[in-house]
Amino acid sequence: MTDQPSTERSAISLRDLCLYFLKLGTIGFGGPAALVGYMRKDLVDEGKRIDETTYNLSIALAQIMPGPLAAQTAIAIGYFEGGITGATLVGLAFILPSFLMVLGLSWLYVSFGGLPWMQALFYGIGAVVIAIIAIAAYRLARGTNKKDPLLWGIFGGLLAATVLTQAELAVLFLLAGLVAVLIRAWPGPARAIGLAFACAVGALLIWGMETFLLRADALSGNENVLLQILLFFTKAGAFVFGSGLAIVPFLQQGVVHDLGWLTDHQFLDAVAVALITPGPVVITVAFIGYLVAGAAGATVAAVGIFLPVYIFTIVPAPWFRRHRENPQLRAFASGATAAASGAIGGAVIVLGQRAIYDFPTALIALVGLGLLLRFRTQEPLLVAGAGLVGLVAWPIFHG
Repeated sequence: MTDQPSTERSAISLRDLCLYFLKLGTIGFGGPAALVGYMRKDLVDEGKRIDETTYNLSIALAQIMPGPLAAQTAIAIGYFEGGITGATLVGLAFILPSFLMVLGLSWLYVSFGGLPWMQALFYGIGAVVIAIIAIAAYRLARGTNKKDPLLWGIFGGLLAATVLTQAELAVLFLLAGLVAVLIRAWPGPARAIGLAFACAVGALLIWGMETFLLRADALSGNENVLLQILLFFTKAGAFVFGSGLAIVPFLQQGVVHDLGWLTDHQFLDAVAVALITPGPVVITVAFIGYLVAGAAGATVAAVGIFLPVYIFTIVPAPWFRRHRENPQLRAFASGATAAASGAIGGAVIVLGQRAIYDFPTALIALVGLGLLLRFRTQEPLLVAGAGLVGLVAWPIFHG
């Protein structure tokens, strides 16, 4: 990718681009890899609405900067086609449909979550979610690390750290990126010191935000809860690399253990809700926010998670257009993404211990793995099928 983006006016208007992403956010299933594939097929290969260079530039920016892949690629396309206005409108069009769907599902969950049929439904869904996350970790690691021993070493280190500490360690993502730069793209002593300093500042910011969140938890009042939600999800959005499911270990540690907002079972239900709705997977945060503070909590959570994504697209985009082949930038992204895949793998083990606890759940998870590996079954279909199995199995084994 050495050519420059076309300076000719695009064949697609901003209005049509927004309508396309509104449609994709409404019917686009399959996770981040599938969504960016749809974008290429519809806008480049078949529709010929944007040039290939613009698409390649957008997805490269999304892969290098922190944030969920699909949402960031959409916002980047909007920026390169229509500036800040384009990025803003395209981002809203892509995110809004799934947000509204999750809001409706959240209301149903809160209203009927105590009923036996709802418990039975998520009994099966929780198990198959483990299989889906496991496959996501496997594919992300295989695609990112390939045969690189350094990246596989980072993967193994983060997997072990996540399992042993039962926690997400955001600082290790920064450390992984720094290690990759120093080993694979040595920038010289002066720049190496500057990069190390930047990572240290980032680590201090993470520590400061976590400390504030934990201390604020002792306070009372709905306004404080909304501030906590905003800060927590802003932090998560700012330090997640790779697939949208890379956010799982971050959220699991924060909302279950540190802040005590959800139980482990509720957290798996939140991931399941995101998988059965179209659009970006990270919209699961709206479900979590709703359980904590209703519709206001869902809205604030969505703003928090997508605000860094938006900023990390429009701010570096002009610079990235000129320096997208920078070796230090690419090395940092590869190290951080390898760390993300390792953290997801660790989260599979941690969450699996809680979701798979009897014969039916073990069988559902194994069948789910087989269907994903052998037939690449779409996640929403898999989740729906597991829910039906749960409706049958729950009364038999736990009635």
